Amino acid sequence: MRRILLYAALVLIAAVFIMPLYWLFSSAVKPSGEIYRFPLQWIPRHLHWSNFTNAWHDAPFGSFFINSIVVTLIGTAIKMVLATGSAYAFTFLPFPFKRVFFALILGTLMTPGTITLLTNYLTASDLGWVDTYAGLIVPGAGSAFGMFLLRQQMKSLPREVFEAAQMDGAGHLRILVRMVIPMSRPMMITVTLISVIEVWNDFIWPLIITTTTQMRTLPIGLLYLKSQEGYNDWGAIMAGTVMVAAPMLILFLLAQRYIVAGFSGGAVKG
Repeated sequence: MRRILLYAALVLIAAVFIMPLYWLFSSAVKPSGEIYRFPLQWIPRHLHWSNFTNAWHDAPFGSFFINSIVVTLIGTAIKMVLATGSAYAFTFLPFPFKRVFFALILGTLMTPGTITLLTNYLTASDLGWVDTYAGLIVPGAGSAFGMFLLRQQMKSLPREVFEAAQMDGAGHLRILVRMVIPMSRPMMITVTLISVIEVWNDFIWPLIITTTTQMRTLPIGLLYLKSQEGYNDWGAIMAGTVMVAAPMLILFLLAQRYIVAGFSGGAVKG
């Protein structure tokens, strides 16, 4: 009986998360009349694939996709390089005020990002980065959370291996590239996935720093599509939402086992 209740509770929790996604995907292939129908039409009677073509043509989704891909790939790469290098430094290198700097970096996790929006915008504007890829990427290049996760993972690695490598003449860069990164692979993938999702879904900063439609990213593209369609064609809006959300859902499904391995492999070890 306890097992049955447990499975029932798990099914209920799963339904809470799955039903909104199902409604999103099903509405993306429904005609507008079925979306507004009451009682709700859960299963589409006819698949209305033209919603996707309408969304694609009513908003420049090609430009939005290119901008999001460029910003996500470059932004994530910079985040990972900075997070990995700083995590290695805080784990293996002695330097003055190490604990103070680490506490200051962790302090940024407790600071709402909206507090720095104005200063970041003024700085980017002074540098001429408004409506550019540099303005979209550079202000968000740091990742205190990613650095913290990687540091916790690196602290769980056996020090004897690295000490032996140093005795054999290996430098810090070689140890990082040849040993630390391969041994931290699950957590590296986890932090990369978190960074990708964070950059891909970012809304506020791209909305502020870009001024032309050609430089907008996908989340802003949905707002543009909504302004084009109004409340008249929710099928096209849902189709546009699917096009934005689907890449991250697929990426998560492909990498979920690495996420579990990363968080269960000593990532929260002190």
